[in-house]
Amino acid sequence: MPIRIAIVEDDLDLRRALMRALEGQGDLQLMGDYGSAEEFQMRPAGLEDLDVVLMDINLPGINGIACIERCKPLRPRVQYLVSTVFEDNVNVFNALCAGATGYLLKSAPAEQVVRSIHEIHAGGSPMSLNIARLVVESLPRKKSNTSLLEALTKREREVLDHLASGFRYKEIADRMGLKIDTVRSYIRDIYTKLQVQSRTDALNKVFDR
Repeated sequence: MPIRIAIVEDDLDLRRALMRALEGQGDLQLMGDYGSAEEFQMRPAGLEDLDVVLMDINLPGINGIACIERCKPLRPRVQYLVSTVFEDNVNVFNALCAGATGYLLKSAPAEQVVRSIHEIHAGGSPMSLNIARLVVESLPRKKSNTSLLEALTKREREVLDHLASGFRYKEIADRMGLKIDTVRSYIRDIYTKLQVQSRTDALNKVFDR
């Protein structure tokens, strides 16, 4: 079965570009394109024949976030992939809270859009790197495990903070003015002291999110 898709985008040129990105993809089937949330919500088939919806946020009339909030409960299995120019905490979290399960910037290349459709249909939550970092950096934390942090050197705590913010090894090295092998060495030492095997385990052990 092909992945059945609808596009909700008021910018006609961009909507056509998204449509072209889906052309020639044998396992993707475009079921309709719409210039407003109202038009999408009035489609004769409703949500019954859809798997993934590419949804703009800044739509005329009902915005994309409100549209997702209305439509998601009607057919929860339909996945909403937000495509927008907005890159801020408020819109990211409002969209995710409304029921979106992916968030891409409109600057994303066509191949990333196609890849994200496959990912979201397979149960993933595709996001551009910048958006994922916003999510990670804004996750609420409660008091850290002081005794574990005291076992780390000041430099190791700095590296751990960068890991908690979602930065990759190369980015940590650039930000701290270190060689990437030095960063890897710090991270190995952190994992050893915390008795963990991964970034996620380290952060979960030190910070309760």
